[in-house]
Amino acid sequence: MVSVVGFMIQLVSGGLGGMGTGKVLPGLSLGEVADIAAGFAGGVGVGQLLQGLGFIAPGSVFGLDSAVVSILVGIAGGCALMTLLSLAKKLFQ
Repeated sequence: MVSVVGFMIQLVSGGLGGMGTGKVLPGLSLGEVADIAAGFAGGVGVGQLLQGLGFIAPGSVFGLDSAVVSILVGIAGGCALMTLLSLAKKLFQ
Protein backbone atom coordinates (compact mmCIF):
# COMPACT_ATOMS: atom_id res chain seq x y z
CA MET A 1 0.00 0.00 0.00
CA VAL A 2 1.30 3.42 -0.91
CA SER A 3 1.55 5.80 2.02
CA VAL A 4 -0.31 9.00 1.18
CA VAL A 5 1.87 11.09 3.47
CA GLY A 6 5.09 9.76 1.96
CA PHE A 7 3.66 10.29 -1.53
CA MET A 8 2.76 13.91 -0.73
CA ILE A 9 6.18 14.57 0.81
CA GLN A 10 7.88 13.21 -2.32
CA LEU A 11 5.55 15.21 -4.58
CA VAL A 12 6.15 18.54 -2.85
CA SER A 13 9.88 18.06 -2.33
CA GLY A 14 10.26 16.91 -5.94
CA GLY A 15 8.54 20.07 -7.15
CA LEU A 16 10.82 22.17 -4.99
CA GLY A 17 13.84 20.25 -6.29
CA GLY A 18 12.84 20.84 -9.91
CA MET A 19 12.10 24.52 -9.28
CA GLY A 20 15.36 24.98 -7.38
CA THR A 21 17.37 23.35 -10.14
CA GLY A 22 15.79 25.66 -12.70
CA LYS A 23 16.68 28.69 -10.57
CA VAL A 24 20.26 27.59 -9.82
CA LEU A 25 20.95 26.44 -13.40
CA PRO A 26 18.96 28.88 -15.58
CA GLY A 27 20.57 27.48 -18.75
CA LEU A 28 18.84 24.17 -18.06
CA SER A 29 15.47 25.63 -17.11
CA LEU A 30 12.46 24.39 -19.06
CA GLY A 31 10.30 27.23 -17.80
CA GLU A 32 9.01 27.58 -14.26
CA VAL A 33 5.88 25.45 -14.65
CA ALA A 34 7.71 22.71 -16.59
CA ASP A 35 10.53 22.68 -14.02
CA ILE A 36 8.02 22.12 -11.22
CA ALA A 37 6.07 19.50 -13.19
CA ALA A 38 9.26 17.60 -14.00
CA GLY A 39 10.21 17.86 -10.34
CA PHE A 40 6.84 16.43 -9.29
CA ALA A 41 7.27 13.46 -11.61
CA GLY A 42 10.90 12.92 -10.63
CA GLY A 43 10.31 13.15 -6.91
CA VAL A 44 7.40 10.74 -6.92
CA GLY A 45 8.93 8.43 -9.52
CA VAL A 46 12.26 8.01 -7.78
CA GLY A 47 10.61 7.84 -4.36
CA GLN A 48 8.21 5.09 -5.41
CA LEU A 49 10.95 3.23 -7.27
CA LEU A 50 13.19 3.19 -4.21
CA GLN A 51 10.25 2.25 -2.01
CA GLY A 52 9.41 -0.63 -4.33
CA LEU A 53 13.01 -1.82 -4.27
CA GLY A 54 13.01 -1.74 -0.46
CA PHE A 55 15.37 1.18 0.11
CA ILE A 56 12.65 3.28 1.75
CA ALA A 57 10.40 1.58 4.30
CA PRO A 58 6.74 2.33 3.51
CA GLY A 59 5.84 1.79 7.18
CA SER A 60 6.50 4.39 9.87
CA VAL A 61 6.04 7.42 7.63
CA PHE A 62 5.60 9.60 10.69
CA GLY A 63 9.04 8.62 11.93
CA LEU A 64 11.52 11.44 11.47
CA ASP A 65 14.04 9.31 9.64
CA SER A 66 11.50 8.13 7.07
CA ALA A 67 10.23 11.67 6.44
CA VAL A 68 13.74 13.04 6.04
CA VAL A 69 14.61 10.26 3.59
CA SER A 70 11.42 10.97 1.61
CA ILE A 71 12.30 14.67 1.44
CA LEU A 72 15.86 14.01 0.30
CA VAL A 73 14.78 11.41 -2.26
CA GLY A 74 12.07 13.74 -3.56
CA ILE A 75 14.47 16.64 -3.99
CA ALA A 76 17.12 14.46 -5.64
CA GLY A 77 14.57 12.85 -7.96
CA GLY A 78 13.11 16.22 -8.92
CA CYS A 79 16.55 17.64 -9.68
CA ALA A 80 17.62 14.59 -11.64
CA LEU A 81 14.54 14.30 -13.86
CA MET A 82 14.38 18.03 -14.56
CA THR A 83 18.05 18.02 -15.55
CA LEU A 84 17.68 14.91 -17.72
CA LEU A 85 14.65 16.32 -19.53
CA SER A 86 16.42 19.61 -20.12
CA LEU A 87 19.51 17.90 -21.51
CA ALA A 88 17.34 15.69 -23.73
CA LYS A 89 15.51 18.77 -25.00
CA LYS A 90 18.82 20.46 -25.85
CA LEU A 91 20.15 17.31 -27.51
CA PHE A 92 17.16 16.93 -29.83
CA GLN A 93 16.82 20.60 -30.83
